[in-house]
Amino acid sequence: MRIKRWWNLSLVLLLSLSLIVGCSQGTNEPSGTDNAKGNEAAGTKLKPVTLKIMIPGDRPPDMDLVIAEAERRMKDTINVKLDIVFVPWADLSQKTQVTLASGENIDLIFDAPWLHINQMIADGFYEPLDDLLAQYGKNVLEKRPQQMWDANKYNGKIMAVPLGLVYGTGNSYVVRKDLREKLGIPPIKTNKELIDFAYKVKEKEPGITPFMAAGTSGQQTYSIVGQRSQFDYDTHVRFTHALGSSLMLYYKNNDGKVYNLLEDPEPVMTWLKDARQMYKDGLVYKDILTAKDFFQPFLSGKVAIVTKGSFGTGLSFDQQFKSNVPGGDLETVTFFDGTKGANISNFKQWNFLAVPKVSKNKERAVMFMNWANEKENYDLLSYGIQGKHWEPVGDMEYKQLDTKGYSAFGYVWVWNPIDERSDANRDKKYDEFDAVLRDADNFTKDVLTGFEFDSSAVQNDISQYNTVEAKYYPALFNGVLDPEETLKKFEAEAGPSLKRIQQELQQQIDAFMAKK
Repeated sequence: MRIKRWWNLSLVLLLSLSLIVGCSQGTNEPSGTDNAKGNEAAGTKLKPVTLKIMIPGDRPPDMDLVIAEAERRMKDTINVKLDIVFVPWADLSQKTQVTLASGENIDLIFDAPWLHINQMIADGFYEPLDDLLAQYGKNVLEKRPQQMWDANKYNGKIMAVPLGLVYGTGNSYVVRKDLREKLGIPPIKTNKELIDFAYKVKEKEPGITPFMAAGTSGQQTYSIVGQRSQFDYDTHVRFTHALGSSLMLYYKNNDGKVYNLLEDPEPVMTWLKDARQMYKDGLVYKDILTAKDFFQPFLSGKVAIVTKGSFGTGLSFDQQFKSNVPGGDLETVTFFDGTKGANISNFKQWNFLAVPKVSKNKERAVMFMNWANEKENYDLLSYGIQGKHWEPVGDMEYKQLDTKGYSAFGYVWVWNPIDERSDANRDKKYDEFDAVLRDADNFTKDVLTGFEFDSSAVQNDISQYNTVEAKYYPALFNGVLDPEETLKKFEAEAGPSLKRIQQELQQQIDAFMAKK
């Protein structure tokens, strides 16, 4: 999402989106950046530098092996050592914000529109990268199409490197196929049929909770209501530039207007009420708000349906599930409409890698990104040690050999649409949808394409609003709280702040539209 994906964008979640044409296989001894070569030629070897990199997720058991191999390759070129700090997805927003605010030396950091990248840029935490990329980042620039660069600048500048493959998201629900067939239910094609299946599980399978979604602030794109909004082809409800993946403010109808849930409740209110009914009827996992890894109950066999930010499940996901549920079987259900023009896109990417202003190694950080965007190095950081963790299947695909030692997570630090391989074991029935997402011409252009929000005028309001949102939003958008009562509390505690944010956003949009 919009991961719009790729969450968890778990985004082992988004691997199924990566049917991307790869480069030809090179040697196992990549040469490093052009700048490093120049230094070597001049006989001035770069001094060793340790880069501290903060990215989301859980540290793979074999991460040290991959780092050791990367450092071996870099020793005689860019001479970099890596200090990789992993932050759990559920803690990502707070941890990264606190780290940046503290002035701690970080050289590269993950951020996103659904997280707080606009706010961090407005507050001056990130270094503009145009000149650094021009000098040290040739590979980074060339591995992303110009259209991607043009759509992902901030005030005309490159403030972070976009990490993406597609121009839209491929959300789905992962469903216990074995339970569906056991209960005699045909393949699910509509949201109503999905909920009917959940009620049938509740009735016939008392040891299994029917439904699980994301219940923490950092993953609210994949809440019950957040996920449902991804399939809204009637009004095209979308997140705003101001509040990331919050639908307290939202766009709809591609009309350039900012809607406030407290004033314009539909269609979001209908979805909130439906989620509330699901929770009251016992369909929703009871600990949804405290489960930091919302996939785990599903992978343990305790849940029948879970939200997901990709079309397929992926080998690692399947293997984890089947190791816990022998004889179990999974399938993905999506309500994605692949018709040309059915989906709206502003061609923004969902994940970015930024260089903080506090970094003492900005040039070397960009050199490292350049090194990571060489095919062989990209393969190493994305998939692990070749022959141990994965093996190539031609130039465009890979086969995972060891899902426990190192799972692909390139989407949080290296993703580009040229080098990314597709999982050879993916569910190929969604390849057609993946192709839709990869072609910009398949989308209706968002009227706000190219617009960026400057939050500086309402930064205090955003901070005040975020404090209130953290109290209510995850529970509200997963049906745990009554929507009408909760929205009254929301309005009492954050209504004025939300209104001022809406007005500032609308004012900037109107000015942008007037210049078109």
